[in-house]
Amino acid sequence: MKADIGTGLNRVMLTGSALLVESMKADLQQKGCHIVTEESLAGTSEKVDVVIETITQNTEEKKRVLQDIESKVEAETLILSSCISISITETASFLSHPERVIGIGLFGPWSELSFIEAAAALQTESVYKEQAAAFFEMIGKEVEWVEDEAGFVFPRILSLIINEAAYALGEGAASAEDIDMAMKKGTNYPFGPLEWADKIGIDEVYAVLRGLYQNLGEERYRPAPLLRKMVHAGWIGHKSRRGFYERG
Repeated sequence: MKADIGTGLNRVMLTGSALLVESMKADLQQKGCHIVTEESLAGTSEKVDVVIETITQNTEEKKRVLQDIESKVEAETLILSSCISISITETASFLSHPERVIGIGLFGPWSELSFIEAAAALQTESVYKEQAAAFFEMIGKEVEWVEDEAGFVFPRILSLIINEAAYALGEGAASAEDIDMAMKKGTNYPFGPLEWADKIGIDEVYAVLRGLYQNLGEERYRPAPLLRKMVHAGWIGHKSRRGFYERG
């Protein structure tokens, strides 16, 4: 049964990662949202209530896409930007109307995210924080508000665990299977860190770590060489069918 979103926040534009956008589109449509495309905006007066932008790995591309979207939507349109590698304050600064930007931490398959980490930029006005909370409530996602720091909380901590596991694997301390089994048995987690990396996307983990290292300059955030090599090789997990494990 579709949620009754009404007419206030149900016209949604999605942009960014193709796989993530497709999974979000199907879920949001099922919950009563109308998906607006850039093509449908051309030459019409169709209104967009919410933009969800999901680019995480290329800051210049994120800036270009957001500025292009801003030129096509109204000045009061709420913009939700996935900012796991840079601060939302920096992201908001790309736009002429930074007051309507909220950062969200999309880390993992959309269908498995029961909650969304969100952060307001320094420029964000309170009315847009309220709108964001209302939107996520309407689509059945709990919101955890955190401070505006690169990496948010869950992506930051999990990426550090994955990074240490990648260092251990690269140093020959144990096989991927043994590292994951040790962590699952030792912590009672449902997945080992390398399994998590494949599931989330090794490129996404690398983006979080690189952002933290660039922003904070602390050695503990330096991405493991193995992660960097795998990203360069295109071995990024389930999305490429090859990561720490191969998928048939």
